[in-house]
Amino acid sequence: MSEPNGPTPVVLARGLKKNYVSGDGSILEVLKGVNLEVCAGESVAIIGESGSGKSTLLHLLGGLDRPTAGEVFVGGQALQSMNEHELSRTRNERIGFVFQFHHLLREFTVLENVMMPQLIGGRSYDEARARASELLEEVGLSKRADHRPAQLSGGEQQRAAVARALANRPLAILADEPSGNLDPNTSERLHDLLFGVSERHGTAMVLVTHNMHLAARSGRVLEMKGGELVPSTL
Repeated sequence: MSEPNGPTPVVLARGLKKNYVSGDGSILEVLKGVNLEVCAGESVAIIGESGSGKSTLLHLLGGLDRPTAGEVFVGGQALQSMNEHELSRTRNERIGFVFQFHHLLREFTVLENVMMPQLIGGRSYDEARARASELLEEVGLSKRADHRPAQLSGGEQQRAAVARALANRPLAILADEPSGNLDPNTSERLHDLLFGVSERHGTAMVLVTHNMHLAARSGRVLEMKGGELVPSTL
């Protein structure tokens, strides 16, 4: 927990548990009481074996799933007390997601993809377009703004996904294997971009990754082990 006069966490998880029912009816405990705090501008990497619960935790932190027990707060707001409409709005406005697959909408241009979260949030077309253009300039894609996702390389698609994640000035970026499909050189450029935007925008960042080099660049590295988060020796 935070020190009495310390910074307020942007993302706070207390006692998170997540159970699933197996095919034979038995209970599978994936998370067994996870606690986590991430403050503005801080980067935290979460490593661990496949199936250890890393992505499950990220989904709970981002309000994509609900815990069996425990609490998640984003910007001081309790996700568990929100209805689906409120949760959807919080995800759109306060959390930026970057996944292994970019999930860009193929029928829209790159510019339109980055505008989309803003339009959903109620911004005017002109405001959304100006913000999207600014972000595409920041991630080095201003000359590709009118291209469709299929016309971009894998690295460019992920950079567009980062721009989209930043569109509504989120408090936190949650990234799940963001460079998992990229070659080493392209991955390194994406990592530079992620840490750069986090620093420039003061955005908290939680990274789930198997990439030890990426994890080592983070301010803190935690390991998911036996359903709990423990400090890593990395």
